[in-house]
Amino acid sequence: MSGTGAAHAAMLAKVRKLLAKAEDPAATEAEAETYTAKAAALVASYGIDAALLAVADPGTDPVEDRRIPLDAPYAADKADLLGTVAMRLRCQVVRLRSRDADGSGWTLHVFGHRSDLERAEVLFTSLLLQASTRMLATPVPSWDHPAAFRRSWLAGFTAAVSRRLLQAEEAAQASAEQRGAAGGSTALVLADRTLEVLDAAGQAYPHARTARSRQLSGGGAGQGFAAGQRADLGGTRLGGTRRPLPPA
Repeated sequence: MSGTGAAHAAMLAKVRKLLAKAEDPAATEAEAETYTAKAAALVASYGIDAALLAVADPGTDPVEDRRIPLDAPYAADKADLLGTVAMRLRCQVVRLRSRDADGSGWTLHVFGHRSDLERAEVLFTSLLLQASTRMLATPVPSWDHPAAFRRSWLAGFTAAVSRRLLQAEEAAQASAEQRGAAGGSTALVLADRTLEVLDAAGQAYPHARTARSRQLSGGGAGQGFAAGQRADLGGTRLGGTRRPLPPA
């Protein structure tokens, strides 16, 4: 394993240990939040470090793409979560409608530098599992339709995750700027990387259009947002099988 690979493996091991402590039933809520915040900061720093290392050797972190299928039920809501995570981690996404024997779903074609794609998939896998578990534990009010409530719950969860990821990424960038880690402007390095990703996505889909905002009617957004505020912003493992959300 190269020196860079060993460093990344060590970082992911630290994240796993922090999240294991956060998930320990013996941990208080305050302790769990502290461990979670540290894990989120490490994941953000990993992305910044990979970006700065690639300035000297671009081949260490090339622009790549991955197609990630998202099946029913709640395929559109899973797509919203994955798209939000990916965009916050400096990736670009194109949604493609997909149909199979089990019904209609979505495939997200995600473009990004290798390190950012890795971060996005790790986080999405973890967050989808958390969302499924916490959503099932949330009672649906008698006056609300279960599917509508759960879709709005997931929208609230996604909104909270989006805000927290933005805060973690901004903090990591500010820290790198203070250290002078790029030998110049970290913001310019990240802007250049963003343009590379935009160019790759634009070449693959020159006629892509911005999707319309979804209109949801359920009353679960507030509870979903609160759950997203408490969610672990880190993955317990690389890869793995995503657990599907329950049927409506």
